[in-house]
Amino acid sequence: MEHQGLGVVLVAPQIPQNTGNIARICAATFSELHLVKPLGFSLEDAALRRAGLDYWKEVRLFLWEGWDHFTAANPRKRLLFFETGTYPPYFTASFAPGDMLVFGRETKGLSQRILSFSPHFIYSIPILNGKVRSLNLANCVSIVLYEALRQILLGKK
Repeated sequence: MEHQGLGVVLVAPQIPQNTGNIARICAATFSELHLVKPLGFSLEDAALRRAGLDYWKEVRLFLWEGWDHFTAANPRKRLLFFETGTYPPYFTASFAPGDMLVFGRETKGLSQRILSFSPHFIYSIPILNGKVRSLNLANCVSIVLYEALRQILLGKK
């Protein structure tokens, strides 16, 4: 059941296991994976390869030298940003085919420069326990990507 492609954009990811798991999620959903440098690991990293298992050949992978290169190559794509904080929850977003779902590095999230690129399209995943600061990046991508697919495939919000 292939769909009109979504893109998952990881800006400066640091943990190879997260990126490998996200690659597997992208392979399972026919979603593109865009990695924006700098990366905190090599694409040859054993942990990255192991987390993605043998699905790497199924991933539409794009590697960008930096944020400016990514945006210049994708000028017509709608970017939706996901960040911790008091932004509207992800499930209030209306997702559409071709959307790019943008996530930041595990330790720092997205920079203010990147968030200012489209301030009306910043969302968060609610964390109910105030003692928990953040969620794992691969889990965040899964939550948001599958909500986007639910909306697109079922035609519902």
